[in-house]
Amino acid sequence: MGLKQNLHNLKKKYEGTKMAPLFNGFHTFLYTPDEVTHNGTHIKVVDDLKRTMNTVIMALIPCLIFGMFNAGYQHYLAIGEIEAVSSGFFSAEFWTLDNFLIGAIKVLPLVVVSYVVGLAIEFVFCIIKGHEIEEGYLVTGMLVPLIVPVDIPLWMLAVAVAFGVVIGKEVFGGTGMNILNPALTIRAFLFFAYPTWMSGDKVWVHGAVERAEEIAGGANLDAISGETILGSLAQGNSAGYSVADMFFGFIPGSVGETSALLILIGALFLIFTKIGSWRIMLSSVVGALAMGLIFNGVVSSGWITESSKFYGLMSTEFWHHLLIGGFAFGTVFMATDPVTASQTNKGKWIYGFLVGFISILIRVFNPAYPEGVMLAILLMNVFAPTIDHYVVQANVKKRMKRLKVKTA
Repeated sequence: MGLKQNLHNLKKKYEGTKMAPLFNGFHTFLYTPDEVTHNGTHIKVVDDLKRTMNTVIMALIPCLIFGMFNAGYQHYLAIGEIEAVSSGFFSAEFWTLDNFLIGAIKVLPLVVVSYVVGLAIEFVFCIIKGHEIEEGYLVTGMLVPLIVPVDIPLWMLAVAVAFGVVIGKEVFGGTGMNILNPALTIRAFLFFAYPTWMSGDKVWVHGAVERAEEIAGGANLDAISGETILGSLAQGNSAGYSVADMFFGFIPGSVGETSALLILIGALFLIFTKIGSWRIMLSSVVGALAMGLIFNGVVSSGWITESSKFYGLMSTEFWHHLLIGGFAFGTVFMATDPVTASQTNKGKWIYGFLVGFISILIRVFNPAYPEGVMLAILLMNVFAPTIDHYVVQANVKKRMKRLKVKTA
């Protein structure tokens, strides 16, 4: 109570100054705002933007913790110090302190850099523009470390976060005004600006890049291969992992994208709390399955032979596409972004279906980058307003026709 009262007194001191948005942002981070409406209210609800953002972060925390364990597990597995897990999700070989410590040392700095750089830029823009600090970056700051390789240099991440916040968000007016998902904008910048750190078979396992450089320098060392399932299939090789490994997440990949099980639990949590759109999630899955079935049908017909560079991914079981790569994570946590996704119910069905359909299409036909969910979501972010426009216009035309019938 004393802290709250002291903050309230300080708030009066900063009112009307350029530092007011900065102080108010810190104040509302600790406590709910003091301002209340006294009359003329139309909607009474306990939800606010901060609670909404915190709900999404809660859904992401299991993926973050699992990603830390998996980072250490993949490292020790690659250098041959441990055996592959054999007893399911609660395998003792996976949930060890050594695995967690390696992961925490590598992942937590990514989280810190993401939040420090992103929030600092948000604060600067709030002070310059003189508007209140918005909580939109709370989720973006958590998403970014989960969609990058574990060994991405921190300075690259800082540059990408600065670009994503300024170009992908602030130039459009801030939270609620951006047309592109900020986290995916950051990842797209990383991929096109620093492709060697965002693709290939050496970036997904801690220590693989350094070991490869030592080998190139003449050291007598074995290489660490951290190739993802998508990379392996794109080259015409087998997946090399069981369905259980893919579902539980015992595979190389971005920090938080590997465990389909935990992503599914997060999806159910977001649907239960009415934060995430089940229509977008379901239609994205349907779209991905439809595209996967089409490719499987093409392979079965004999139009594509094993010598084709597309055969590996086209012949993959259609439902396996849901378990590998970043499809599940992107569908649940980024395609459902309420700002950049379609707003109408019918529009959400169309938007989600196209996200899933185009994701698998890009995944198969782009051997240099066998992952399409990022580009698919960004593309549909651009078309979401157009989809909603035509959905609304179609409803207007239907109502006009009914009106003419009644007045005839």
